Order: sequence, then structure tokens, then C-alpha cells
Amino acid sequence: MKFKFLLSAFSLMYLLSSCKNDNDTVAAKDTATIDGHPSWIMQGNIYEVNVRQYTPEGTFKAFEQHIDRLKEMGVQTLWFMPIHPISKLDRKGTLGSYYAVQSYVDVNPEFGTLEDWKSLVKKCHSLGMKVIIDWVPNHTGADHKWLTTNPDFYVLDSVTKKPISPFDWTDTRKLNYENLAFQDTMIAQMKFWITETDIDGFRCDVAGEVKNEFWKKCITALKKEKNIFMLAEGDKKGLHESGFDANYAWHDFAVLKQIANGSRNISSLDSAIAKADTLYPSNATRMFFTSNHDENTWNKADYATMPGAVHAPFAVLTQTMKQSVPLIYSGQEEPFLDSLSFFYKDTISFGKYERANFYKTLLTLRKNNAALSANASFKKVSVGDDRFVYAFVREKDKNKVLVVLNLSANPQNILIKDAGLLGKAYNVFMGSSEELKNSNWQIEPWGYVVYEYK
Repeated sequence: MKFKFLLSAFSLMYLLSSCKNDNDTVAAKDTATIDGHPSWIMQGNIYEVNVRQYTPEGTFKAFEQHIDRLKEMGVQTLWFMPIHPISKLDRKGTLGSYYAVQSYVDVNPEFGTLEDWKSLVKKCHSLGMKVIIDWVPNHTGADHKWLTTNPDFYVLDSVTKKPISPFDWTDTRKLNYENLAFQDTMIAQMKFWITETDIDGFRCDVAGEVKNEFWKKCITALKKEKNIFMLAEGDKKGLHESGFDANYAWHDFAVLKQIANGSRNISSLDSAIAKADTLYPSNATRMFFTSNHDENTWNKADYATMPGAVHAPFAVLTQTMKQSVPLIYSGQEEPFLDSLSFFYKDTISFGKYERANFYKTLLTLRKNNAALSANASFKKVSVGDDRFVYAFVREKDKNKVLVVLNLSANPQNILIKDAGLLGKAYNVFMGSSEELKNSNWQIEPWGYVVYEYK
């Protein structure tokens, strides 16, 4: 059986360039790792940027005006939803889906130019921030040039011999990972964004739909270029073994929504944690969230799933949970209490930033206290009615944090009995030291308390 091996000129160029001396690449920068992950993400965080909807202009330059504000809030890593041109054929809505990519090596002209993008990345780096971009590996848009130049890069219908669309995404065409030439081309085009624009990693869309063998090959190659962070959209077991640094805590989020609406009690959260412990390796990290672009657009998160005061304790949990790399979505700091359209212009209204200080407190604590590192220990403790009060201790290198959450609409009595948790502690949100005693006190509905032991 003869195998057709076809490489584009672009792919060949980047494959050859990857063989150059390591000293000529960005790999020499920031090479520290912890448990196999970039050390900078372990006490870091992610903020998802929806460029189209972030400003009236919807451009890189307009968004750039918010970077200093986000830095001040404590944001470390900016994840940009796809920045690539969007296909016009079979386009959905007026502007189309970010995830129907027309070209992997260009920027969406609606957002600006490649130079605008490089300028934005440089500004982030100058402030000590990281930048990752959304990558869509499972499919392209319906008019990507490969459909003409390399039709064997696509999965073909067995009857019509035409490229198929995955799921009901009729504006896309599914890519063929059985083709090794295609695999090399995809890796080369991902390298382009590292070597040419100095990004710090990728969030990979529907990563679980792509072969694990490809991810092992791809991530190994990319990490030779730079100490990047790889985030998988998915929660399949094999993603961590394939080299991803983190995956989505989808199941945990589903449970949190059910607790918020009263359909389940908090014992279900213990079950979710136990499930994750059996599925993933001990060094796994996972992205926790109360909203993201999918959940906001299609499921009304978090303005309806965790409305008003309900939001706060769940946000605290996502920032302090074991193995967590926490996410904040565009507008949550406002908060913007509406969904953002997927295929149309729908600008976020900024101005009040009512949650900015709340998030800043959490992000600052996470950055400064090793007890909230993704690999710090986690121990659940009982301090009240276990049907409604969720409490746990995180600890690492003599640093200790106690988190107490009332995940109910009623006040709850709290009694701390563990001798190791009594005594002087710093109330993070009150900004004051307290003497914790073995006596009852009450926490308000949807209340939260975080103590730091210094």
C-alpha cells in the first residue's frame, strides 16, 4: 500500500526551522516546571477574552486599553478566543463563528493586523502577563484553502466523497488525523504563533475529538520551542496523558450549577472530586469556572445559573479548589448580566466593575500564598451542617488557608473544632486578623469566609 506524503511549503519551512539550535529559539526563557507543568501557571489564573464583544470597536487595539486594568485586578494569563479569519461559506449569522477558521496563519482583519497582535502580546509580556490563544484543531471553516489544495486533509463521506461537518456545525469541515502530512502541517502552523508572536500556549477546542497520538506528538514538539501551557477543552482521561497541562472541570461545573439551583446538595461535590481523583493522574490540573463563552452564550451563565449573591461562594470555590487553575470570563468583573451573541456583534457594557475588588482579593491571595497552588494539599473539614456548608483546608510549605462556604439560601451555624485551625488567622476579605475560637458563629446565606494562617 503506497502512502501519499504531502507537505506544504509552509509546513516544510517550519519543520526545518524547528531543528535549529535551542539557543536561537524562545525556549531559553522561563523554563521552570512543577509536576511537569509551567511553574507560572500553578498559582496563576486565566481570563478569557472575547475580542469581538469586549469593546464597541472589537479590535486588538481597543482591547489593549483594558490590559492595565486587568493587570491591576490580578489577571495573569489572557486566553483569547480564536483570532483567525472566519470562513464566509456557510457562515452562521452576520459575523460567523470564531471556530470556523479560514486560515490558521493569519489574524481576523476585523480585529486588526498581525502587527497589532504582536504589539498586544508585547504589552502583556512587559507587564508580566501571559498570553494563550484558542486553537481549533478538529475542523476548519467551509472555505479554508486546504479544501482545494489538500482535500485529503479532510474526512470524506463514504458515499458522496465530500468533506463532512462534525456534529451540527454546518459551517465547518472535519479534519483527517489519519493523514500524517496533515498532522505535520498542523504542528508547523501552531509553531508559527510561538516563534513569530511569542505566545505562551494554546487552549485547544474540542481536544477530545482529536487523536491522543497526535497530541503526544504535537505537544512534545511545541514544548521544545517554549515552556508553554496547554489547555484542553474536554475532560476525557487521556488528555492529561497526552501532554496537556490542564483540562476542563466540566463535570464539577455541572454539579455546582445543580447545587446553586437546589436540585442537589453538596455531597454531590464530594462525588465529583472523587470521580476526578480516579480519572486523572495526581499531578493533573483542571480549569474551574462559573462561566465561559459557551456557558454564557448558550446556558445563561453565570447571571442566571448563579445569580446575584449566589455567584460569590462558587467563584471562591473555583479559585481555591484542589488542582484548580481558575477562569474568569469577559465581563464577569462588571458583572455583565446578559448572554453574548455568538454570531453577531453584542458589546459588553463596562463601567462599574463591581466585582473587580472581589476578584482582585482572590487572585492576589492565590498568587501570594503557595497553599492555593494547584498542587497544594486539600482536606475537607466539617464546620457545620454538611448538607449546606462546604469547608476545606489547603496547605503547602507551611502555608495554610481555610475556606468556609455556605452553599445555601439560609444562614448556617459554624463551629470550628479542629485544634489546628483555632487561634489567630487573617480574614482575607475583611482584611483583619481574628482569634478563631471553639464557639458558634453564623454565616449568611451564600456566604463565604477565607482565612489565611500566617
